[in-house]
Amino acid sequence: MTRIILADDHTILRQGIRTMLAAEPDFEVVAEAGTGQQLLDLLAATAVEVIVLDLTMPDMDGFTVLPKLRAQYPDVNVLVLSMLEHERYVAQALDAGAKGYVLKNAAISEIIHGIRTVALGRPFLCTEIGLETLRKLTLNLSDKLYHSHDQHPAELSGRELEVLQLIAEGLTNAEIADKLFTSKRTIETHRQNIIEKTQAKNTAALIKFAVNQGLVK
Repeated sequence: MTRIILADDHTILRQGIRTMLAAEPDFEVVAEAGTGQQLLDLLAATAVEVIVLDLTMPDMDGFTVLPKLRAQYPDVNVLVLSMLEHERYVAQALDAGAKGYVLKNAAISEIIHGIRTVALGRPFLCTEIGLETLRKLTLNLSDKLYHSHDQHPAELSGRELEVLQLIAEGLTNAEIADKLFTSKRTIETHRQNIIEKTQAKNTAALIKFAVNQGLVK
């Protein structure tokens, strides 16, 4: 069971989210907070796995609360739920200790997925932010793998191209294995082969390769 605190100064929004989360058998909303200080006071006596946190609260905003949460409750994972969509706010929140970031206009299914993801200690960005980040990555970053006239695009097999596309869509090795009806070990092998063929140093470089090959838009 994932125990959750909702921290947002809009009572109606908290109640709406609470009602929707109540339909999930593995979720339990154990408390609500309308300010940052109320959230800290609740955590002193309430054990939770996930905090769904708004950034623009009175008394103590989310940007002030996040470092305190990281210092005092390092095992609690925070999913920011905010109207602030500019990349600087996203970066600031993640740097301050948030594990994930979702915009308030996201579908409830995406919020639920975000909660489950950060509860496992994994990072999460909603689709809108992820796609915008990817777009800026392809526009602003230069990578010699794609811009050197002395290199040719890596030759990937059909299955490797499928795996690369799913990596670019944000799926984990286990999720890719389920989708392609194969084992996680097989996907790990494909991933390693892709890295070796593309000479990519990290997942961001793999995603950029996928974009340049037209596998994702």
